[in-house]
Amino acid sequence: MKSLLKHSKSTTAGWTGLVLAGLAAVAMSLTLSGCGGEEEAAESGQNSEERTLPVRGVQVDPRDLSRSVRISAPVEPLRTIRLASRTSGVITEVLVEEGDPVGNGQVLARIDVSEQRAELARAQASLEERETAFERLHRLRDQDYVDAASYETARAELAVAESEVDLWQTRVDFGTVRSTIEGTVVSRYVEPGEAIGQHEPLFSLADLANVVVRVGVSELDVRNLHVGQNVLVRLDAAAGENPIQGLIRRIFPAAEQESRLITVEVDLPEAQQAGIRPGFLARAELLVDSMPDVLAVPAASIARRDNSYYVMLINDEDRLERRQIDPGVTRGSWRHIRSGLDAGDRIVASNPMELSEGARVRVVGWENGS
Repeated sequence: MKSLLKHSKSTTAGWTGLVLAGLAAVAMSLTLSGCGGEEEAAESGQNSEERTLPVRGVQVDPRDLSRSVRISAPVEPLRTIRLASRTSGVITEVLVEEGDPVGNGQVLARIDVSEQRAELARAQASLEERETAFERLHRLRDQDYVDAASYETARAELAVAESEVDLWQTRVDFGTVRSTIEGTVVSRYVEPGEAIGQHEPLFSLADLANVVVRVGVSELDVRNLHVGQNVLVRLDAAAGENPIQGLIRRIFPAAEQESRLITVEVDLPEAQQAGIRPGFLARAELLVDSMPDVLAVPAASIARRDNSYYVMLINDEDRLERRQIDPGVTRGSWRHIRSGLDAGDRIVASNPMELSEGARVRVVGWENGS
């Protein structure tokens, strides 16, 4: 009986130990499970906090947003003169051809003025007669043999005779065609033996040492041009070569009636050395709005909100800040920034409305500025 009771007590003690051991294991498991959950939660929160948004960025730098226009026009001589006949007659001699250089006053052609020469000889004879009569009356007047009225009549007749000589001498001179400028014969319209009328064209002369390009410019652009402004001129005949430098020589005071364009004359001082001739096609590049070294950003990086404009600035901590700006004109894909940004600032290059202020970003690429 005593042995049975002893065995029962030992069995009860064993079961109690097992139960206590099981409870300890469960408590340990719960403790470990709780610690693991806290670590996972902390790790998950840390990963969520460090997650960044990939964006493309652009650095704000000065750019040249100047605007220019290109206009094509032929090269022309600064001066072109059409020499016309000042009398009618037959061409007896032509002394020049196309391409010949001529000086101011050089004889180019002669016209038969035999009739005018005969009239000149008659007028000269009449003048000699009047001079002799006037000299005789002048001597008699000094001796008081001639009245004043007769003397004044003789002097008037002498003046008429002198004017007749001047008239026919001028008409004889019309028979000699002379150049009125120093230039080159670009056209010749007559041949020897040809009969011509008064005011009929004989030659075209051009000053090839001074050539220009005359282009038509819109009234909206011409207000920004001025005399003496540099102009780059490219010529199709000199394709592949560097453009030559031109200067605005003058700006015409009024627009043309039909086109509403204002003519701008561009001088080409280097034309003669470059072998440029009248008729060559030139392409003039006119700077109509100068904006060098101004701050600019991509137009796509600007958003509008509540009647104001802003960009998303990337600060030193790679977080976004909404920065209000004052934008100017747009040139291509870039827009001028009058205020709100400084050179060297970094901004998001596009889609600013889809971004939130304070978000952390990671720049995956930069705009190349082209």
